[in-house]
Amino acid sequence: MAWRLFPSESLSSKTLASPLLQNPSPNPFFSLFSSDFSTSFLVTKTPKKHKKKREKPESPRTRLVQHPSTLIPQFESLLERDSYFRFLTKSKQFLSQQPERILRLDDAGKLHQELGFPRGRKIHRFLQRHPLIFQTYRHTDNKLWVGFTDFMEELLEEENEIMDSVESDRVNKVRKLLMMSKNKRIPLSKIHHCRLLLGIPDDFRDRVAKYPDYFRIVVESDGKRVLELVNWDPSLAVSQLEKEFMVNEEKAKRVFKFPIKHGKDLDLEVEDTRRLNLLNTLPLVSPYSDGERLELWSLEAEKYRVGILHEFLSLTLEKRASIHHIVEFKEELCLTKHTYDMLKKQPRTFYLAGTEMNWAVFLKDAYDENGSLIDKDSQVVFNEKLYKYAQMKEGELH
Repeated sequence: MAWRLFPSESLSSKTLASPLLQNPSPNPFFSLFSSDFSTSFLVTKTPKKHKKKREKPESPRTRLVQHPSTLIPQFESLLERDSYFRFLTKSKQFLSQQPERILRLDDAGKLHQELGFPRGRKIHRFLQRHPLIFQTYRHTDNKLWVGFTDFMEELLEEENEIMDSVESDRVNKVRKLLMMSKNKRIPLSKIHHCRLLLGIPDDFRDRVAKYPDYFRIVVESDGKRVLELVNWDPSLAVSQLEKEFMVNEEKAKRVFKFPIKHGKDLDLEVEDTRRLNLLNTLPLVSPYSDGERLELWSLEAEKYRVGILHEFLSLTLEKRASIHHIVEFKEELCLTKHTYDMLKKQPRTFYLAGTEMNWAVFLKDAYDENGSLIDKDSQVVFNEKLYKYAQMKEGELH
């Protein structure tokens, strides 16, 4: 007990008169060493701003595909550009399909998915990013509406002229896509969903009727409209790799690598190893052959799938595609769930950018050292010009 530590005879009368002992507490020991002053003003916890932030564990959503040593900034920046212009691209596409190309602002604020802006954000802030492209005005019904500026309307007319001029090229692209696909048929909805990837106009489903010798639309029992190939054209069944092989055989041989496992005891030189691997790599399998007849996990089947992805990317406008586009045609192109791992094994030809959950694949040979396309389609040139105008402010246009 506390009083056993301080015997009563050792306490003088003067000590008993001390202010500390005038108000005895249930515990005399603590009352002797207590203070008359409050310490509530002292900071007893570390302020939140000074706390060390706990790093979130990496996940496939945030983990980059490439290691810093293999990362190519030019390709990664193209994905960042796509993300920045997502609102511009999706809003242009959606507004162009509306009657008179206008939309009520109140309705537009609810269409975050269709217009490409985050849920909960104010659409007005995104419209203000591109004053040369979008405008808002008050209609006679006293409601605010969103539409294109007169300058943007002129650009859209220019784009329509481009689409008309390249129609035959786009038709051949769809024909080649059908020739590669299983059963030579693809649902029209899938082609429409990937139309920007291939540079196909919005009204392609209507233009198909102009080419009865090439295409046929079949309506299935569930109402799905499927585009079928009518005639096989041998002149189109030549892949981009086969064309490159005719021009530069040595370069074409280095496109893919299917190494042969061998023991270290062989002590092969670099050139000998390359020749040995060529026995596995060549001959390549044409993407226009029947991939279904190949054994699923055989070397020939992997050659086929690698070749078909190379040819698919060569048909795209920018020689690249996202995981979403590839998954869209997974069934038609006889791909497997191991496509990501398969592409990573071919770093000479393919570059995977972005994160492990949301990646895009590039054809490396289609780009120069600065990350620019070597051969630019007229639609790509138009898109780059649109991006330039979208970043300008009012009054900067001359």
